Amino acid sequence: MRLLNRSAGRLSRHRRGPIAGLVLLLLGLALSGGLYAAFSPSSSADTAEDQAAMAAKGRQLFLVSCAFCHGQNGEGLTSKDGKLIGPALAGVGAAAVDFQVGTGRMPMVQPGAQVQKKENVFSQDEINELAAYVASLAPGPAIPTKEDYSTDGLSAEEKQEAIVRGGQIFLTNCTACHNFTGEGGAMPRGGFAPKLLDTDPKHIYEAMLTGPQSMDSFSNGNLSPEMKRDVIAYIQSMKAQPGYGGFSLGNLGPVSEGLFAWIVGLGGLVGFAVWIAAHTARTNKKKGTAQ
Repeated sequence: MRLLNRSAGRLSRHRRGPIAGLVLLLLGLALSGGLYAAFSPSSSADTAEDQAAMAAKGRQLFLVSCAFCHGQNGEGLTSKDGKLIGPALAGVGAAAVDFQVGTGRMPMVQPGAQVQKKENVFSQDEINELAAYVASLAPGPAIPTKEDYSTDGLSAEEKQEAIVRGGQIFLTNCTACHNFTGEGGAMPRGGFAPKLLDTDPKHIYEAMLTGPQSMDSFSNGNLSPEMKRDVIAYIQSMKAQPGYGGFSLGNLGPVSEGLFAWIVGLGGLVGFAVWIAAHTARTNKKKGTAQ
């Protein structure tokens, strides 16, 4: 019995020693690392392989649908007289591809002052593959997730605050081109700012991020992701805003309102003045005949 008690005492002292604690810690780390490696749903190597496979498929689509204007390697093409046919795509990022192809602007049907929005000819999977290929050319803005441009996770009070902040940003930076109601408007050299109220929130975010065509680019250094989200929240809120000014006249601002004032307002006054003058002349003529 004494021998057993002595042995148990030695084991207890060893377990309380610093070396035993270090050994247990190492064993715990090794076990947890092994379990994570065994049961982890995906690894960075798998993700890289998936991206490489998507980029390979995207290159095949690119060669068929995009290389005619942008070159076989996205280097861009110019005509013999130096006119740009298609810009280089290195660095534009996956977000630019998702916007241009997702809105049907690309592939372009024919050159013009501005590329028109049209029905999309690619599925979302094909767009993702094209975006993966273009993103492999050089680093650029990634496709935003729903959390980037949606306020679904905010409370009602936080959503209202986001709308107020977004309205201030929109009125300062966007109304000069897109109108204060988001209806769009004419731009120099035959271009135009498109209507925003029927545009997908993801595409609005991507347009701010990449600056397509005549639009300025608002990188995350200029407008943070939260500020972009707030702008989109304000644009979405405008869909439910009633018109307080009577006839909307297309919500095109002072141009349509000025034309209405000149043509209907002043035109009506001139017509009324002419009618009064003609009526007065007829009255005087009848009085002179009677005398």
